[in-house]
Amino acid sequence: MAKMNFGGVEENVVTRDEFPLDKAKEVLKDETIAVIGYGVQGPGQSLNLRDNGFNVIVGQRKESKTWQKAIDDGWVPGKTLFEIEEACERGTIIQYLLSDAAQIAVWPTVKKHLTAGKALYFSHGFGITYNDRTGIIPPKDVDVILVAPKGSGTSLRSMFLEDRGLNSSYAIYQDATGNAFNRAVSLGIGVGSGYLFETTFKREVYSDLTGERGTLMGAIQGLMLAQYEVLRENGHTPSEAFNETVEELTQSLMPLFAENGMDWMYANCSTTAQRGALDWMTPFHDATKPVFEKLYKEVASGNEAQRSIDTNSKPDYREGLEKELKELRESEMWRTGAVVRKLRPENN
Repeated sequence: MAKMNFGGVEENVVTRDEFPLDKAKEVLKDETIAVIGYGVQGPGQSLNLRDNGFNVIVGQRKESKTWQKAIDDGWVPGKTLFEIEEACERGTIIQYLLSDAAQIAVWPTVKKHLTAGKALYFSHGFGITYNDRTGIIPPKDVDVILVAPKGSGTSLRSMFLEDRGLNSSYAIYQDATGNAFNRAVSLGIGVGSGYLFETTFKREVYSDLTGERGTLMGAIQGLMLAQYEVLRENGHTPSEAFNETVEELTQSLMPLFAENGMDWMYANCSTTAQRGALDWMTPFHDATKPVFEKLYKEVASGNEAQRSIDTNSKPDYREGLEKELKELRESEMWRTGAVVRKLRPENN
């Protein structure tokens, strides 16, 4: 573990140079990693671990759609693919990668297989941080660890196949064996992390819920929709409004400031764009910061967690979600987006 300076603040990080894959495999050579859940994070993490040479099995409900997906990905029923309970029994490390709502429902099954010395692994701090609401309270004689890739399971897998790494956070909630750090970091390296930075379960879930509702998904959709609507209301065509709002951002500018930073991007655009961006970033900051402050308070209070638990636990949740996503998909902005994507050169 090394100290790195981020903007004047020192943080603990682990790189693949100081903790190489061979070391991770040595740490986990006698472990059986049981990946429970094959939905969002499960496929990417389990496939990367398998391809990196770790002993991995998958636990999934046999009647679920993702059971067949696991088979299609090369997991073999009775050998590397099992029902959840059998996978938990076989695993010495249980990677608990079900959705937050499903974790609550399946917890009694998982808990009874958490015998002394095993490790319980999460990729989200939700279940542990809000355990007064989730009921997920692990036994004291197991390690409880976290590795949270900063992106989707799909991105984790695609970047792995490109020999790249997706950065992840790691945390130790409970070190019963004295080996929790090595287990966590080895798993982080094994799933394909670029580098690992230290956090806590609470900080991970607070930042994650804020980010999802903020700049990663909620805020960005709201911001783009507001600009799109203003352009349309002032006579601009759907194509023009979408290109100026979404396409230029995602296809041209995001790659630039992802690679070189916002200051570089500002320095390499027109002087007119520079002046306007510098003048208007403060009004946008001042307008949105109170919303982010309110959002963070809702996350820290547990209100956001409870809303998620209540909504996602309803029997008709999937139907309601599909209705909301259908409305989003069929909005003018995203119907225009579907056409614009088809017109990209790589799709012609």
